[in-house]
Amino acid sequence: MLEDHDGDVRKLKEAFGAFASGVTTICANQDGAPIGISASSFVAVSIDPPLVSVCVQRTSTTWPTLATSPRLGVSVLGVGQSAACRQIAARDGDRFAGLELSTTDDGAVFLVGAAAWLDCSVHEIVPAGDHELVLLAVHALRTNLDIAPLVFHGSGFHALSAVGE
Repeated sequence: MLEDHDGDVRKLKEAFGAFASGVTTICANQDGAPIGISASSFVAVSIDPPLVSVCVQRTSTTWPTLATSPRLGVSVLGVGQSAACRQIAARDGDRFAGLELSTTDDGAVFLVGAAAWLDCSVHEIVPAGDHELVLLAVHALRTNLDIAPLVFHGSGFHALSAVGE
C-alpha cells in the first residue's frame, strides 16, 4: 500500500534519497574569482541538441550570480571528491581554498580530478516549486573514464561497485 507522506518533509526526502544520483559542481569565474554550487540533481536531457539539466534551490544566494555567467563548468565529481563537494556547497568560508581548478577562456571553471567536464551555458530556466529547473546547452566536454563517479544515495556519498550479471 502506498503511504501518504502527509506533508512530512523527512519522509519525502527519504523517498527522493532512495534514487542514487551522480554529484556535480557548477562553477564559473566571476570578476576574477571562482563561484559555484554543488548539485546532485544532474540529468542528461538531449543528444540533439546536447542538453543537460540541474535543479537549483530558489533560496540559493550563489545561483543568481552564477546564472549570469556566459559559460558554466559542470564537473561530474569522482569518488575522491566528496570533501570538495561539501566545501563548494558550504554557505561560509572560501569554497575553493586548496582545490585544484581549471578555467576556460570563456570563464567555465572545472574541478581537476572529475570524471567528466561539460562546458555549458544556460539554455532555459523553468520554475519548479521551491527549485528552478535549469537546462544547460553543452558546448564542449571531456571525460576521464579511469575515474569512477561519486554517487549520492540515502543522504550520503558512495562509490559504485560492479554488480554480477
